Amino acid sequence: MSLTYQNAGVDIDAGERLVDRIKPMVRRTVTPGVMSEVGLFGGLFDARFEGYEHPVIVASTDGVGTKLKVAFLADSHTTIGTCLVNHCVNDILACGAKPLFFLDYFATGKLSVDVAADVVSGLAAGCEENGCALLGGETAEMPSMYANGEYDLAGTIVGVVEKSHILNGSRVGIGNVLIGLPSNGLHTNGYSLARAALFPRYSVHDYIDELGTTLSQALLATHKSYYRPLWPVLESGRINALAHITGGGLVGNTSRVLGPNMALRIAWGSWSIPPIFELIQKAGGIEDEEMRRAFNLGVGMVAIVDAAAAPGVLDDLRDHGAFVVGQVVAAGA
Repeated sequence: MSLTYQNAGVDIDAGERLVDRIKPMVRRTVTPGVMSEVGLFGGLFDARFEGYEHPVIVASTDGVGTKLKVAFLADSHTTIGTCLVNHCVNDILACGAKPLFFLDYFATGKLSVDVAADVVSGLAAGCEENGCALLGGETAEMPSMYANGEYDLAGTIVGVVEKSHILNGSRVGIGNVLIGLPSNGLHTNGYSLARAALFPRYSVHDYIDELGTTLSQALLATHKSYYRPLWPVLESGRINALAHITGGGLVGNTSRVLGPNMALRIAWGSWSIPPIFELIQKAGGIEDEEMRRAFNLGVGMVAIVDAAAAPGVLDDLRDHGAFVVGQVVAAGA
């Protein structure tokens, strides 16, 4: 029998079936700027940014990390794509940008059309939630590169911001207040430490009384997007800076937007830490400082605002669970 691409492990027909399956999902994300259909060699987007005086493009690329390992164990793939889109949206939101479109990269050893379609359904749902287009992507079947039943997922978000509205930390001042928005759990960071702490003692399918759910459901909780709740406040000009709390924790990420003579005074213990973090810490015997470096501990995004603006911002974000995290102080204070 002659050797074929399928014999070598790549099923072109499966790839074509996947494209047919996901076309309706992708079309649901189309926004007015989209100028291409699924299947071209590249995605086209209209670059006439009406209403912008000096538009600046903002882009960010990321992956889901070892949260994927939990998805593999639980055989649950519908929310992973949404986590990725929301993570990327939050990153450019921290620069003041509105999301325009998203591109994904899905790679696997042997393509399962059902699994890949579940992943893309999550990508499409995330794009719909954030008002951006799933403009294109790549599905790569690479035999021997990945273990059976596993895949990798990464993506790029592109957005736009008015030059005069860019958030880069230059407006942050001593005395500014840190306002936190709650996370849904780990979001997409700290999973290597979480798995090392939890899985010697628990199965991913175990129901945990303290969580009120199974371990997989708690660990796979969707990474929140903060775009819709924060955008009206951002447009009002009351936010001096935003920090997306990912790897490095609350201090590591918020410090990225501070000036050289500034520091943070965090009011640890002033908000409720989700029980998943307490379970991880207890199971792994992890020190408080390591928990603070590795996890968001219930704070998914921080808005830095003038002290005079803080009460109004808190009021506007009350329905989204906003709370005071601390303040910006002089270094050494």
